[in-house]
Amino acid sequence: MIQQNTSPWQTRDWQNELQALIEDPLELAEALDLPTNTFLDMQQANKLFALRLPASMLDRIERGNINDPVLKQFLPTGKETDIVRGYSSDPLQEKTVNPAPGLLHKFKNRVLLTVTQSCAVHCRYCFRRNFNYQDNNPGKAGWAKALNYILQDANIEEVILSGGDPLSLPDEYLSWLLSSIEKIKHVTTVRIHTRLPIIIPQRITNELLTTLTLNRLKIVMVLHCNHANEIDEEVMHACHLLHERGITLLNQCVLLKDVNDSAQAHIDLNKKIFDCGALPYYIHMLDKIAGAHHYDVSEAKAQQIMQDINKALPGYLVPKLVREVPGAGAKEMLSF
Repeated sequence: MIQQNTSPWQTRDWQNELQALIEDPLELAEALDLPTNTFLDMQQANKLFALRLPASMLDRIERGNINDPVLKQFLPTGKETDIVRGYSSDPLQEKTVNPAPGLLHKFKNRVLLTVTQSCAVHCRYCFRRNFNYQDNNPGKAGWAKALNYILQDANIEEVILSGGDPLSLPDEYLSWLLSSIEKIKHVTTVRIHTRLPIIIPQRITNELLTTLTLNRLKIVMVLHCNHANEIDEEVMHACHLLHERGITLLNQCVLLKDVNDSAQAHIDLNKKIFDCGALPYYIHMLDKIAGAHHYDVSEAKAQQIMQDINKALPGYLVPKLVREVPGAGAKEMLSF
């Protein structure tokens, strides 16, 4: 039996960390000594998709460097107001695979539940930045239709918790949700897509670990980390706690221009993720969401990056390069 000792960093309440947000671009610029000559552009972009960054993340960003790879994922920019052909508000056409409120059924043997609209941080390239959460977050009383949909389809073996970020929910809500899913006999696995162990590692409490493991389900946690600089000692410790409790840890990232569009960035990331007890899973090509065109990386460059990663790392540290195609039966694997 693993002892549940409270580490010093866990005494910082994760909910307080989640509420201590920077939401004003000028406040962010001043906190990091950034040039304010683009402030008006930042404000315009902020009206389209609000800045949201926990203040604790500032320690992982280089002061005065507007090109810091962590900062560039979250900093509003005037480029987001550009109208670019081929980019839309629903690039994955998720509204066409939404048979019940809060449920997306894209692939035969698994469904995704948008269990919350809340995130610890707003990534500027988020493909759900325009998602209709109002109609897809039914709350505890409204999940019966989605759960019944799963119950009626014996092909569904896996339920993915997404959103938003599922770990932004209280433990009691997660416990209720997991116990409800556990009652559906043909579901064997729950996969949780989350950024919180990276953004606010204090979320990984003893109570959460108990909540996640006190059921018959196999729990897979897919982290979202794009750059090695996002990982500090607290993140590593949080991941080790999850790994020690038998939770399978994977990491997915998005290929982003001027953030991680080099082989070395991914080599460093994958080594560090492995040190956390997680395996690299996917490198996603950018979903063509309106407002994120400036992050896009060409397929040819992505394939060259993958070739270089493949030469530098053992196979178990080489993720799959994928793109999601609306209406396809699975993610498209890009050869390299």
